[in-house]
Amino acid sequence: MDLKEKRVLVTGAGGFIGSHLVETLVQLGADVTSFVRYNSRSDFGFLEMLPNEIQNDLKIIQGDLRDCDAVRACVKDVDVVFHLGALIAIPYSYLRPREAVETNIIGTLNILTAAVEFGTEKIIHTSTSEVYGTAKYVPIDEKHPLQGQSPYSASKIGADKLAESFYSSYELPVATIRPFNTYGPRQSARAIIPTIISQALTNQKIKLGTTTTTRDFTFVEDTVRAFICTATSGKSIGEVINIGSNFEISIKELVKKIASLIDRPIEIMLDEERTRPDKSEVDQLWVDNRKAKEVLDWEPKINLDEGLEKTISWIQEHSSMYKTDRYII
Repeated sequence: MDLKEKRVLVTGAGGFIGSHLVETLVQLGADVTSFVRYNSRSDFGFLEMLPNEIQNDLKIIQGDLRDCDAVRACVKDVDVVFHLGALIAIPYSYLRPREAVETNIIGTLNILTAAVEFGTEKIIHTSTSEVYGTAKYVPIDEKHPLQGQSPYSASKIGADKLAESFYSSYELPVATIRPFNTYGPRQSARAIIPTIISQALTNQKIKLGTTTTTRDFTFVEDTVRAFICTATSGKSIGEVINIGSNFEISIKELVKKIASLIDRPIEIMLDEERTRPDKSEVDQLWVDNRKAKEVLDWEPKINLDEGLEKTISWIQEHSSMYKTDRYII
């Protein structure tokens, strides 16, 4: 599938990955509609940080994924749906599990139902590595058991299984992409890398939760390219595909790497508020990305050091965006 001149809908378009995906789709010549969650401030999220020439080519619709009428109206006239919209903050899901379930499961159901009704050519559904929970074996392939260790991960497992069921029951042309930890410019302090960088640029002591956990990080440009490959590949329909670097690093070692790149010492202070409940913590994530190579002909191009340098530079230029004096959930 060639995305040029295709009518494309991106849900969650105002988010970190969504805004980068929208930017790339416009550059590829797609006719892009961006769906962002309604708010009374008419705030379009990170879409407002895109260059004017990109913004001028966008159609932006505000609504709520839980509103089936709003979703139907958006899906009706498009060829391809990139479904990234979700309530993604794990700490927030502890406080508001019902909202996580309603947004992530009912919202996905609304997308899938509308896609069946209107005969959408392809749906790219976004999963998360959190559905695997703490690794039972590494590297983690797509056959690894799913574990709902937080309300967020449980809601995403439900959404993933809905996508699977719609492929099996209605022959809906849906592919599920499962990114591991994505990072890069425009990411909020909700995520670990901008949390470390933003604090480290202003303080020698930074507050973190557990630092022994390991994660597999992918630069946002590589993740966006995986979304594009999933959409254009004829072999991705009905598949679940992991996206990651096939390299794990502990949070403690990540702090050391960032300290080296910004050339200043960093002391870690344990902040109990930032720690997950013991049974909810995901101790290890390390991806097996062989399927992405085989099905999508995709593999990451930007290594961790290069990606961190790009991210540090961006955060330095946008330091006012980060509130380092408080914990952001």
